Amino acid sequence: MSGAGGVLQAELLRAAHQARLSGLHRPAAAAVAVATRLRAARTGEPDHRLADLTAALRELLDLATVLCSPAAGALAPAVLAGLRGTARQAYQEAGGLRLYGLFAEPVLTATHAGVLSWAVDTSGRLSTVAEVTPHTDPATAAPQALAAGGRAVRLGDTMLSHREFTRAGLSVQGATRSASGRLGAGAKVRAVRAAGAGWTDEPVARLWAEPLEAQIARALAWGALPYDSRPAGGDLLFLDVTLAGTATHGDTAAPQLLARCQGLTVALRPAHDHPGLAHRANLALLAGRPGLRLRVIGRLERAARPELRLLAVGPAAPAHPSTGDVTQGGHEVQGGHEVQGGHEAQSGDVTQSGDVTLALAADRAGRVNLGLERLQRADLPAGAGPDDGPAAVPGSLPASLPELLLDLPGPSGTGSTAVEAPVHLLTRRVEQAVTGGRRALGPAASGAARDSAAGEGRHLRAAGLATAAQLLDGLRASATDQGRDVFGRIVGDDHRAFTAAWLAASCYGEELATALCAAAWSPPDGR
Repeated sequence: MSGAGGVLQAELLRAAHQARLSGLHRPAAAAVAVATRLRAARTGEPDHRLADLTAALRELLDLATVLCSPAAGALAPAVLAGLRGTARQAYQEAGGLRLYGLFAEPVLTATHAGVLSWAVDTSGRLSTVAEVTPHTDPATAAPQALAAGGRAVRLGDTMLSHREFTRAGLSVQGATRSASGRLGAGAKVRAVRAAGAGWTDEPVARLWAEPLEAQIARALAWGALPYDSRPAGGDLLFLDVTLAGTATHGDTAAPQLLARCQGLTVALRPAHDHPGLAHRANLALLAGRPGLRLRVIGRLERAARPELRLLAVGPAAPAHPSTGDVTQGGHEVQGGHEVQGGHEAQSGDVTQSGDVTLALAADRAGRVNLGLERLQRADLPAGAGPDDGPAAVPGSLPASLPELLLDLPGPSGTGSTAVEAPVHLLTRRVEQAVTGGRRALGPAASGAARDSAAGEGRHLRAAGLATAAQLLDGLRASATDQGRDVFGRIVGDDHRAFTAAWLAASCYGEELATALCAAAWSPPDGR
């Protein structure tokens, strides 16, 4: 990144243009993504993330390696077509659709701002409709995204705004839809307003009926698909949770909102950190109410512990005896685990003896779009304001929940003894090569640096990550393996060995991170 100035960025864009002319649309898009993220990194744009740049570079090199290999000609036509990609998403005839609004989220990037609305049809398939336009001033991007929520949905002659659509429905004739779930707005599309459905009503409720393990597997598999082949909502999770207070985690001193979900402690994070959006303010309000039961929609955050980026919330579904949640002798029993005084006698979900959930006004239709709308104190149950403290509601949960954090990996400050796998020892060297090139991984000048490099390999092997240690050693070795002439000057090098070593380490780190995320969401033993 340090050496990728304007000339190299222009070369990359020229290669992307040539690839597009050759019908290699997916590699061309990957090259443009790398150039865009390089520009964002070098100009210090606030939405730059080194992990995103590393992921874009990994995808570009992976595609180039496969397509340029001699075995590419032996690939199945469908596989080769997927590697090449398509110029534009094709819209297929979908006929008549009965859509039920689900939620909406603001879209905010370095160049565009707007809103994306989600809907579900009678078959349970998710679809999207967007209102996103370019912006030239980052200071006006957030207000532009918020204002887009009040614009009309571009489907037929409907006058529903995006906010209204999330709480209503549409009856569409002549609908078209892409493979990724995007709805077309062609001249033949006709749409009229129809009744919506609550999150606890069919067909919307079936999204929450999918088992947690299946949702996690779907979300992780979705991330491995090509961008233009990802179905809409594949990375979304639909969960019923109980808020469990706040706690710090790792090196950051900022408290994180925690919740209980099927025996797991889940960290709830804002979907976007921009202060001009409503995410952070809404989570701050919810953090003052441990014990609140919610039905939520969030985006899976791939991490070594359960993390979810919240997009929308609503009141919890009422407990029914048929679901295994019954009340016996004044104590609530969930799935066979008795809850006494707001705490579970066995290690399952922590709830209260009564349903303590959101008390939304009727015009909110049982949902709040956390990025576009603000929760109010009136939306919380009586006595559940942030200044009232956790004792304002009888049987509520204590603010510090050490017994709930025992399964939270890493140094959370609550006595957790779980140890995270030291994947960062490999991934940070992979990212270091992106920022500083092979020279950043060259020979260590000092003895302390050499000892640190050797210690990283020993630490990885001690944690059972022998392959990671081998890949890290190979990456370092390829970084220093450069031919020199009789005067000690570096001679020409095509960098292929270093590129292959970097790509192998990066792909391994990606697969390992996915496996650790899946393991973190696995139900605890005996729960």
